Amino acid sequence: MKIYTGTGDGGRTSLLSGERTAKNDIRVKTYGMIDELCSFIGAVDAAVPPLEQGQHVSRTLRHIQADLFAIGTILATTPNSQEAELLKPLDMAKAEWLEKEIDAMDQHLKELHTFILPGGHPSAAWAQVVRTICRRAERDVVTLQESEGCLYSREILAYLNRLSDFFFVLARYLNMLSGTEERPWHG
Repeated sequence: MKIYTGTGDGGRTSLLSGERTAKNDIRVKTYGMIDELCSFIGAVDAAVPPLEQGQHVSRTLRHIQADLFAIGTILATTPNSQEAELLKPLDMAKAEWLEKEIDAMDQHLKELHTFILPGGHPSAAWAQVVRTICRRAERDVVTLQESEGCLYSREILAYLNRLSDFFFVLARYLNMLSGTEERPWHG
């Protein structure tokens, strides 16, 4: 199978539900942002320290990437299409799972009394980048929902909201695992 088709050379692409649309359409932009988020999560995973706890982090990141592929599939499908009926809804339990992962990491961290600056260990710095990309993806889902409609937007937004929190705590956790001090913000 060839990776290139040439069908997008004119600036149009196909949605999962079969429609052709401009590559700068809000739906394409939104699932493209999820793809970008997923790719940057791979960068976090590549930078995770090779420790026992790092193996759990890597497994968790790969699980999140799989969830994001499912979200991308949902976003690439128009709500009133036949294909929409074939999609499984995103389970709210996925957001709850993220909460448990956040709580498990947070119990090892010092309580925050000030804002902290992104950075530290490379894996933590990448986690902070992912946090901001996740927030951008969340805003794009809201825009899509308001303009064209989006399947399971409530569940997707809850997941993305929790996911950005996860990456904030993960950044702190990765700094802690690597013995890197957090840098407080002095405004």
